[in-house]
Amino acid sequence: MQEAFIADHHRLQGEVKMANNGNQTLHNHLVAVKEGKRCFENAFQGVSRMILESDIEKITVKGKTTYTFQIFNTGAKHIIGMYDEINSFVSFVKDAAENGSSKEMAFVLVGEPGNGKTFFVDFLCSKYRQFLSRDKNRKYTFRFNNLDKLNGYGKISSVESQTFEDPMILAMNIFDDLQESKNYLAEKIGFTDQEIEVLYENYRPLGACSGYIWNSIRNYAGGNTEKMLDLIDITQVPLTESLGTVTGKYPAKDKITSSAVDLHGEESIQRLLHITDTNNPYRFDLRRGALARVAGGGIHFSDEIFKNKKDLVQVYLGVIQNRNIEIDGFKWPIDTLIIATSNNSEFNRFLAEKEEAPIVDRCRICYVSHNTDYKLQEDLTSYAIGSDTKTTLNKESLHKDPNLNYSASVAVVLSRLPNSEKLTAIETMKLAAGEVAGEKSIKTLSEVIDTLNHDPDITKRFGQKGLGQRNLGRAVQLLIESSETNEGRCMFAYDIFKTLERVILDYVTDANDRVKFLEDLKTAKGMYRERVMTEMFNAYMDEPLAIRKDVMNYVNMIIGIDAENLGPDKMWKYKDPQSGELQAMRIDERYIKSIEERLGLKTQEKRETFRTSIRKIYGQKISVDSNYDFMDNLELIKAVTDVRLKSDIAGAGSLIGALANRTNEENQKLYDRMIDTMLTKLNYCKTCAQKTIEYFCTQEDGQ
Repeated sequence: MQEAFIADHHRLQGEVKMANNGNQTLHNHLVAVKEGKRCFENAFQGVSRMILESDIEKITVKGKTTYTFQIFNTGAKHIIGMYDEINSFVSFVKDAAENGSSKEMAFVLVGEPGNGKTFFVDFLCSKYRQFLSRDKNRKYTFRFNNLDKLNGYGKISSVESQTFEDPMILAMNIFDDLQESKNYLAEKIGFTDQEIEVLYENYRPLGACSGYIWNSIRNYAGGNTEKMLDLIDITQVPLTESLGTVTGKYPAKDKITSSAVDLHGEESIQRLLHITDTNNPYRFDLRRGALARVAGGGIHFSDEIFKNKKDLVQVYLGVIQNRNIEIDGFKWPIDTLIIATSNNSEFNRFLAEKEEAPIVDRCRICYVSHNTDYKLQEDLTSYAIGSDTKTTLNKESLHKDPNLNYSASVAVVLSRLPNSEKLTAIETMKLAAGEVAGEKSIKTLSEVIDTLNHDPDITKRFGQKGLGQRNLGRAVQLLIESSETNEGRCMFAYDIFKTLERVILDYVTDANDRVKFLEDLKTAKGMYRERVMTEMFNAYMDEPLAIRKDVMNYVNMIIGIDAENLGPDKMWKYKDPQSGELQAMRIDERYIKSIEERLGLKTQEKRETFRTSIRKIYGQKISVDSNYDFMDNLELIKAVTDVRLKSDIAGAGSLIGALANRTNEENQKLYDRMIDTMLTKLNYCKTCAQKTIEYFCTQEDGQ
């Protein structure tokens, strides 16, 4: 009675287990694939589908049309920029998914340290794990049970596929004859001939140990298929990142401790104690290596691949092309997307060894440049500064100067832009960010980039050299630890230039690079001064967007100056494209002329040419962005600022004098009012407000 109760209890437990784990038999799994509830695809098809299922947007970057994929723009800390690199990767994966030559290659990202190569791969792996966590996309493998009933396995009762082979691979190899297996799928499951043809495009034989065990089961069952399948159940492939399954990383180790075992696996002493047949390939423990854990439709990430010693690179040579793990003549086919990274110096050293050419031949090399768009860099700089509330060493709240991000972003981006005879550093920077750079067009930038990208020396190409994200992070760390920052409880923007200079002197080894970067730092300081001039004007006018309004007033005046409906009182009515409301404006020709004189436009012909260019830019930009406001035109902003300050208080020099010399009551009131505006409307704190005014009043940086 008790035995019957125990047996019944075990049966019920088995049914609960079956219910909890979903469809566990091979037959049920195949039916789920047939009905579209589960999918069977290789690693390339999975990654390609994941990317292309998200929204795709066509954009123009540096004068060329490219695509941005929404999947890489999601999440709190997502990928910024890297448009060319991502497009190359998507094209590579898509080609491999469509059985192109990329299927037998690895994708290798080569570039300077700190430009986002490893971050990109880690981000991709994270997204892939999320993608596979959805029920339809989950990866499954199979397990052989009750092996202790077979002779030769000792106390080993169950064995899971070592390379996480898909159950469909087992179904394709269920009989020795492929045609018999196809007939089984058609008759027992109901797959059509066309569906079977599609499935067999991803055909690969069973791995050595799976094939050996399946053969042992066939002998044990006397060829009875149903009896053989009773010893099989289907399990989910674990997605836990720390297990290294589905997405695994192999970092380059030192020359003594690393060996092919880290990738392939090795003979297991524990298994040899149980296995009687020394020819049984299950004696090799493949999970000891990094490749087997990602072999079932996963991503293998080899960090700094060319830092590995030669015998490991030779292992990759075989794995990349043949997609097999080979030990002692045994083969385990793998289904893996292989991505690797390398820095320029290691890659160049590797190329210099001519005998290693075959490995490079099997790689799709993608040269990763630094980000050269200073607007996108502001997001990357936010990553470096950190989003959490900063505190001083005394645990007091640490304020961020509203100009800090801009100053740091401009400084690092300028260091990444190569010198050119056709464009100045500032013109290159503005054009790279899609902004207006005087009379210079985006076509000029495209020509400069094309010329530089034809240089066989990779480091001389556009954006390949410069201060990376890690250098920026060091500069921010130095800024936070400085006594001035802790005493004033504020990260003052001008101080970032001092810390960047320290980073250049300490971490940039090439003398020519150091000289260039220090020059770029001077240019960045000049741009910071222009920014401060604008901020001072806004503070003086007690209006956060005062300069923007005055710039747009000038633009609207030169548009309306030739209007037919302009009366003798010079009043012009127009519909504002930004608000859609009817506006009235008095056209002040003296104001227009003063601004154009500040821009160095002395003759009427030059003025008309400039006005035409402004109208043309406005016409082009307003159709795309109704809020376009010319705040990227630094020359125009400077001219408007100078004119307004001059007309209001007889010159910027007088404002400097008034702020610097606060001995009389009127000057003190002006100073107090500007400080109050900066605190309440412009996001300054007392420390950075005072320091910014102090900097405005000095003539540093040769300005």
